Amino acid sequence: MAGLAAGDSMPVAGGESNPDVGLLYDINGMAKGAPHWADRVMEFVGEYGIILGFAVLMLFAWWNVRRKEDASCGTAALLWSPLAAGIALLINIPIRGFVRRPRPFLEHQGLDVLVQDKTDFSFVSDHATLTMALGVGLFVANRKYGAIGIGLALLEGFSRVYLGVHYPTDVIGGFALGTAVALLLAPLAMMLLTPLTRRISGTRAAWLVRSTDAPEPSKPSGPVAPAPAGPADAALPGRQPLRHDRDLAA
Repeated sequence: MAGLAAGDSMPVAGGESNPDVGLLYDINGMAKGAPHWADRVMEFVGEYGIILGFAVLMLFAWWNVRRKEDASCGTAALLWSPLAAGIALLINIPIRGFVRRPRPFLEHQGLDVLVQDKTDFSFVSDHATLTMALGVGLFVANRKYGAIGIGLALLEGFSRVYLGVHYPTDVIGGFALGTAVALLLAPLAMMLLTPLTRRISGTRAAWLVRSTDAPEPSKPSGPVAPAPAGPADAALPGRQPLRHDRDLAA
């Protein structure tokens, strides 16, 4: 790993230039010939746009998963996607501190750097790690949306080299790290997250049932006393009015 930081600007055997640096110049060279507005668009996409795109993609994936029969399992997989990205970024912190690879524009002249104030180390790319972990984690939950997510991650990696802030191997390392975390830890994550999402789903369903059911009218617990007879009862069928003279004779 340490050779990445020290040998990029050195010629390799056979007199050929380092292919990592050569590819960096080839991709970043596109920015020099592009119009100003295209560079600004790529800058926004590379820094923020693809991350926002993942947020929208996750929303669509959740809307699709929630209508399936085993929605709890799919929801758990969707929760794992951002968790995997966060874990991968945490793992990348000691990697960057160990490798300590400078940014390419600090060691190579003639690069068109479109994003300024990048003072941290270059290997591994955080953006590539984040987006690939999101894409692979999303692929675990839904193949269609996961394939779109992986495509967005590849575009993110390209943009980092285009912007002049990463070597191609920084991006490849980020892809490998994000993929490894999202796939290798997925079984454990699903084992822990699926019961949680099922419990939350069951609690929500029970709450909806209680809130929609109307209360039944209460029934009297004891015998009902008959209503006292009044003057109107005399007109009912089968009931004869009392006669005072008959009662007196009796």
